[in-house]
Amino acid sequence: MTLAGALEAAEAAAPVESLDVVARMLKEHLQAASVSFLITDFSGSSVVRLGAADSVETDEPPQRIPLRGTLYEDVIRSQQPKVEHEGVSRLVRVVAPVTNRGDAIGLLELFLPAVPDAEVMREIGETAHALAYIVIANRAHTDVYQWGRRTKPLSLAAEIQHRLLPASLACEAAQFAVAGALEPADHVGGDTFDYVIDRDTVQLSVTDAMGHDVGAALLATLVVGALRRARRAGADLAEQARQADLAMRDHGRRGFVTGQLLRISLIDGRTEFVNAGHPWPLRMRDGKVEEIAPKVDRAFGLNQHASQPNVYRVQTLDLRPGDRLVMLTDGMLERDAESLDLSDLIVRTRALHPREAARTLIKAIVDAGHGHLDDDATVMCLDWHGVHNSERDAATGADLTNASQPTNAQRPAPRQTRG
Repeated sequence: MTLAGALEAAEAAAPVESLDVVARMLKEHLQAASVSFLITDFSGSSVVRLGAADSVETDEPPQRIPLRGTLYEDVIRSQQPKVEHEGVSRLVRVVAPVTNRGDAIGLLELFLPAVPDAEVMREIGETAHALAYIVIANRAHTDVYQWGRRTKPLSLAAEIQHRLLPASLACEAAQFAVAGALEPADHVGGDTFDYVIDRDTVQLSVTDAMGHDVGAALLATLVVGALRRARRAGADLAEQARQADLAMRDHGRRGFVTGQLLRISLIDGRTEFVNAGHPWPLRMRDGKVEEIAPKVDRAFGLNQHASQPNVYRVQTLDLRPGDRLVMLTDGMLERDAESLDLSDLIVRTRALHPREAARTLIKAIVDAGHGHLDDDATVMCLDWHGVHNSERDAATGADLTNASQPTNAQRPAPRQTRG
């Protein structure tokens, strides 16, 4: 079994059957009792078994498996394959992460007749890595993967909101790792987050539209569309903000959207920042968290009746290797969460990958509200490693440029990440 052969077989199959085909190939090659793929949901709290070798369609819905306290959770958090004996069955269970650039897409699970040696584990790891690309390639052609990521049916507003998010909620590069998490309110607000990596920069944005339900989702669509259009045309932060404000003034129907825009040079590390009436970000450095207090300009679309559009100042943000930057929306600060010390939680989760840290912060807010939110809660978590990092091991996520030199005295040991 070769990587090229697995990709070719997946390409020849229908989009909804591509995972089953690869699972069947791996089952036959390793003489496994079973092989299957499990996809993670949007919140990262459960998985659903989607693809399996020799799977048979039934009228019963696939089982959703909560992650907390399971081997699956351990594999997703550590991004390392795990092997365990199954007791009475005498089979050996292997669970490997299916991840692309830090985005934990799912898991590959196998039941083998014997403990796998190093060569078999290598093959399992390669197949798991290939499955990430197979999912990414095929999810554009079917709703199966979207369905698997939903813990419950979405409202129209939530559907619009999810379609505004980036296709991958996390990304790793040599210089940084970034991840976002969003938990909609009971009546969906207009939170969004976005990121993009260009040749020389990484750009992030977090926005929060006024109101709830479809009206807020439409305002969010307007602003995200304007920001992406300007960004893709090569506009700087000031022009991106100007065009977002103009779109709201022309089409926002007296609504407004708060936002933060961030742009980091991958050449010299220079960081630019625009704040449009948005809650201030938090920065962790040397184990201490402080609130960054930038100059605050008007929200996009605010003061629509003024003769002149709003002006947005591009500010410099001090970001150093080893820093963790957390951008959030006001749903993270709602009154039910007053007892929650966000700064302390950011410190306590500093050893986690940004993906897991963002999810932990969101979960804490949801728990503080006893499962209910009055407003959307959104977090973007960025770890800045520095411009001296120019290479990354695709199998582990480790820095290859200067791995022996820690960038910060308080920086945790390198996290092992796949993809």
